[in-house]
Amino acid sequence: MSNLTIYRHDEPAQAIFQSADFKAIQTELNKAGVLFEQWQANAEIAAESTQEDIISAYADDIARVQQDGGYQTVDVISLAKGNPNAAELRQKFLFEHTHSEDEVRFFVKGQGLFCLHLNERVYQVLCQQGDLISVPANTQHWFDMGSDPEFTAIRFFNNEAGWVAQSTDSDIATQFPILD
Repeated sequence: MSNLTIYRHDEPAQAIFQSADFKAIQTELNKAGVLFEQWQANAEIAAESTQEDIISAYADDIARVQQDGGYQTVDVISLAKGNPNAAELRQKFLFEHTHSEDEVRFFVKGQGLFCLHLNERVYQVLCQQGDLISVPANTQHWFDMGSDPEFTAIRFFNNEAGWVAQSTDSDIATQFPILD
């Protein structure tokens, strides 16, 4: 179940808001300028589904998001439990950074924790199957996939370089709860 926990950025031990209600999550994130939606698949997604199968299952929603946001490239990222590179991959995203473009992800299966540093608050959004999140360009954030990740996500890009992060050189990501 999706979940949103909000903290003051200087009090990581004390949540000021927490909810697993989709509408409440969407309302709080929308107030902060973050798009949050839930989608339903048009076709069954199985473990052996290809990138093309997954993109086809969500074709209408993908086309709408691409048109609304001007995203030119769409791909699928997938990690299975027991990946021997899990610790290294986790560290790649587990530091506060920004992007010059929106970071848009739709979770086809599994989960991931987006942590957004906005307006002296940290919004921890546990995204699960069916969730789409769009983190606005230049938003300070980090992502945690957990110690033994299992997820498949559709990614949207408006540049061909794909995921390019600029570190904020802050250690804030080490101060807040992680996904485990």
